[in-house]
Amino acid sequence: MTVAVISGLVRPMLEGHLPAEIEPRWFSSVEKLYELIPEAEIAWFDQQDKDVMIEAAKRAAKLKWLSSIYAGLDFMPLSLLAERGVTITNGVGINAITIAEYVVMLMLSHAKGYREVVRAMDRHEWLEDSPGKIELAGSRALLLGLGGIGSLIKTRLEAFDVEVVPVRRSAVDGALGPDEWRGQLGSFDWVILAVPATPETDGMIGASELAAMKNSAVVVNIARGAVVDQDALVAALEAKSIGGALLDVTTPEPLPADHPLWSLPNAQVTMHLSGRAQDKMFIRSAERFIANCHRYVAGEPLEPIFDPVRGY
Repeated sequence: MTVAVISGLVRPMLEGHLPAEIEPRWFSSVEKLYELIPEAEIAWFDQQDKDVMIEAAKRAAKLKWLSSIYAGLDFMPLSLLAERGVTITNGVGINAITIAEYVVMLMLSHAKGYREVVRAMDRHEWLEDSPGKIELAGSRALLLGLGGIGSLIKTRLEAFDVEVVPVRRSAVDGALGPDEWRGQLGSFDWVILAVPATPETDGMIGASELAAMKNSAVVVNIARGAVVDQDALVAALEAKSIGGALLDVTTPEPLPADHPLWSLPNAQVTMHLSGRAQDKMFIRSAERFIANCHRYVAGEPLEPIFDPVRGY
């Protein structure tokens, strides 16, 4: 039998649907996870506490396939997993729809000054004019990252008549190449970050990139906090050299209560909630896991594969 160590939280969605060749062993505590994981050939042990996941991976000496609901796994001991030849499937695409919707919501909220509308409502104050007068239609967005999330962001913004210019490895179909986008930053109203967290993308938006943007440009980050030089971003926001920042991700997370980003009027922090703004995440993940289990016992390729060397 193939031993699979799986969180008891998803047991109701998986039980009765796994292949007979797989023996599930369920855990409901960290202690039980650590007890079971050394015998696991298959594992799905996502936790809020990343340190628990790291430790479980280190103890999983027999592991051949690691399944995760997370799209970004840069926090895991990837070199160790690669050395052991572990196949990794991640959650890429699971949250794509809700994150794409979240981007549109953030942009509309900024454009219409909706945060001030809500505050006026809390004060029971009838506003005589809109605090935001920006229209998405006719604006231009630079989209860094055209994967599962970026592709959905693109189609949704295009429905609002936003001109979306993606960055791709080859400059085709209206896209900019990786060496071209920095030179054109000044022509965009929105700079949307949907790239994976890799050494290549770390700090890709820094002081020089921020200085090259329009003074009305808005940075939208739903990638990882490390993609942006946060100190440089705070300085640009304080100087009002850019129009704003809409940040679902920060460095660190949670953001300390005394961090200046909380108080800046031209910044919005949404606490890494974009992927959680849905009720189908675990259903989609369970369905994907079941399908992959059947592929595994049949000797077929699993999907989607996470490459620990590339980091996505």
